[in-house]
Amino acid sequence: MAEDRNNNNKLLVPGAEDAINNMKDEIANELDVELGADTTARDNGKVGGEMVKRMIRIAEETMRERRN
Repeated sequence: MAEDRNNNNKLLVPGAEDAINNMKDEIANELDVELGADTTARDNGKVGGEMVKRMIRIAEETMRERRN
């Protein structure tokens, strides 16, 4: 079976892409990583990993607030 290589992702929240890009830039600056074509996979991974950690923390805080 052929793998679907088309990107069918749709933004569900207006402005989400800008918020993610801002977070990425902020974290890259904090980690002293210059984003671009010459950035190593290791440095990209550091930025991406920190983004995931922060998004999980935000989601946990939101769920905690909804329970209260």
